[in-house]
Amino acid sequence: MQLTGRSALVTGGKRIGAVVAEALAARGANVALSFNRSRHEAEQAAEAIRAHGQQAFIASADLSKASACDEIVHATAESLGRLDILVHMASVYTQTPFDQLTVEDWDRSLAVDLRAAFLCAHAAVPHMRAAGGGRIVMFSDWTAMSGRPTYAGYLPYYVAKAGSVALAEALAFELAPDQILVNAIAPGPIRAPAQLGKAGHEEVIRATPLNRWGGDEEIVKTILWLIESDFVTGETIRVDGGRHLR
Repeated sequence: MQLTGRSALVTGGKRIGAVVAEALAARGANVALSFNRSRHEAEQAAEAIRAHGQQAFIASADLSKASACDEIVHATAESLGRLDILVHMASVYTQTPFDQLTVEDWDRSLAVDLRAAFLCAHAAVPHMRAAGGGRIVMFSDWTAMSGRPTYAGYLPYYVAKAGSVALAEALAFELAPDQILVNAIAPGPIRAPAQLGKAGHEEVIRATPLNRWGGDEEIVKTILWLIESDFVTGETIRVDGGRHLR
């Protein structure tokens, strides 16, 4: 798929999502971003999209609510005139000890990371069919892809990300006749959290065979490759510098 003249929705307009949105615009796509609370970051991303001469649309959406998934997809298609690409990056990543987990913690994590991926895809498919095909990229995690719950306190997140792998495979099978290709990315050490600290930063480097953090660009390159490929579907690609090997 060539990106010129296409329209994409990126859920999660903060951090790496904003970088992905600008990269899509640089390739000629109009881009919509959803955000939950990070309006300022989404507005900055919209400015970057427009700087490439492309249309931008941003909207607040709490994707833990089922209705919000449908609304953001249809608002995107209405604003940009079509929808060819969905990149679901919205996620809940909160460390909570097992004994402190609540039903609300469980439901919110699975609602945003897994259910919203399905619901946004379900809403996007009619628009992609109308366009003659499309691309859906969702996000897992290197731990879930590798079957290794490495970090304690992330139980709902891990389960949701493991489900994302199965969802990508099943959707790819269901939607292949419509020329809608569905894949997932399982990131590893891409961007260090601000609260990690120097010692934690170095520990991750030592645990990664390539001995470095990847950086946002590695996610961008993988998304662009999956979108531009016309024959890869149902895959989950680890972008983790070999972290799963140790």
